[in-house]
Amino acid sequence: MNIRLATQDDSEAICENNVQMAYESERITLSKQTALAAVQSLLNDREKGFYLVAEQKNEIIGQLMITFEWSDWRNSTIWWIQSVYVKPPHRKKGVFNTLYQEVKKRAKKNNINVLRLYVHEDNTPAINVYKTIGMKKKAYIIFETTLD
Repeated sequence: MNIRLATQDDSEAICENNVQMAYESERITLSKQTALAAVQSLLNDREKGFYLVAEQKNEIIGQLMITFEWSDWRNSTIWWIQSVYVKPPHRKKGVFNTLYQEVKKRAKKNNINVLRLYVHEDNTPAINVYKTIGMKKKAYIIFETTLD
């Protein structure tokens, strides 16, 4: 398995994985057109974040996205892990853990001290994975509003 930064050549595969992940985790059907544009936008602008992909035999079998949050409490950046997806035949084989270890390595190299992620409260398999790798549930609750 090879872990690497995603490129524009990976945008279709990442988009498809994001569509699958949204449906599996929250039963949300994403617009492929919007999802593809979003992936391409991030891949064109490193200030937004980056994707790491796990590749095996020239196939992307897993991925995650990192986005950035500036913390005025810490005077430093927090990396948010998002869009985590491992294709079903490759689950429970260490793909996410390998991606996560690469994130930690890159975070330390960039003086990042905090990694965060959010997960849907009903996504028990993902919650169990995050606990297994040593992540801890925090006391935050996310609020959201949509501006139309």
